[in-house]
Amino acid sequence: MDVVKGLRGTIAHVVAKPSMSVLFLCVTVDIVVLLFCVTVGSVSGLSFKRNDAPVIGILSQESYSPPPNVTSYIAASYVKYLESAGARVVPVRINQTLEQYKSLFNSLNGILFPGGGAHLITSGYARAAKIFYQLTIEANSRGDYFPVWGTCLGLEELTFLTSGKLLLSSTNTNGVALPLVFTNESRVSKLFSGFPPDLLTALASEALTENSHRLSLATETFRNNPELSKFYRVLSTNSDEKTEFVSTMEAYDYPIYATQWHPEKNAFEWTRDYIPHSPNAIKTTFFMADFFVNEAKKNFHKFSSEEEERDALIYNYTPLYTNGSAFEQVYLF
Repeated sequence: MDVVKGLRGTIAHVVAKPSMSVLFLCVTVDIVVLLFCVTVGSVSGLSFKRNDAPVIGILSQESYSPPPNVTSYIAASYVKYLESAGARVVPVRINQTLEQYKSLFNSLNGILFPGGGAHLITSGYARAAKIFYQLTIEANSRGDYFPVWGTCLGLEELTFLTSGKLLLSSTNTNGVALPLVFTNESRVSKLFSGFPPDLLTALASEALTENSHRLSLATETFRNNPELSKFYRVLSTNSDEKTEFVSTMEAYDYPIYATQWHPEKNAFEWTRDYIPHSPNAIKTTFFMADFFVNEAKKNFHKFSSEEEERDALIYNYTPLYTNGSAFEQVYLF
């Protein structure tokens, strides 16, 4: 405001004394404009600092009836999901050392715990998830913003890691698409804050979220567990007509997000007729991916060298077409 007043004063002074050179006015205006641009640019730089080349890890898990020399897999739909929103992907393989996981944590900008069938306590998936969860809590507590996403099994794993207990209940929710029942907390959530109102309406009224799970976290169990209820806010629930369960949640104080449903399937999986592919279903996939990738852009971890980064990327592996299984393509490790 002072700059504007000063500029007005200069203009008035020149008008009052037409003998003054017009060049003086032009130079003054140029200087003011330059100062204004520098100031705005500096503020913008502080406000919008981000990493536009995020690299996100996807945790692998034990493979059932694996081919020779294969111990784990990642469904390719998770890779495409993150890539569609502008991220690159690194597979986080199971059964690595603690030192290897720590090094990888300091190189990645976020991690996704995918759905699947691994054991929540004894599997290599569970061990790696626990290490990354603990590193995430430590990092964020000291101001190092590191986001975590859990899908289906990933949500279930997060409930165990936060509570230290197996709290899941059996539900009839394997192979069904459902509309979300939003809670009041969803209105103040980070996850849904950038969604268009019409898409939120569609999510609440159309069966856009695909569920492939036999176990769920009942909302009553959630409410009765202080570790969970203090750590997470519930953004949506669903029901199998017997048990109401948590379907979307986010942590209060950490960038940790989870869905019991599969946002990646709508756009990238075609082998099951209950997976929704409507325009709003596809929009849901991309808005969810966009949210998490933008969270990862707030992290500035990086590999020690370009060569190390290139060697870690998923591009070093070739997805296998499964020809009719639950996933169109998988990466095997």
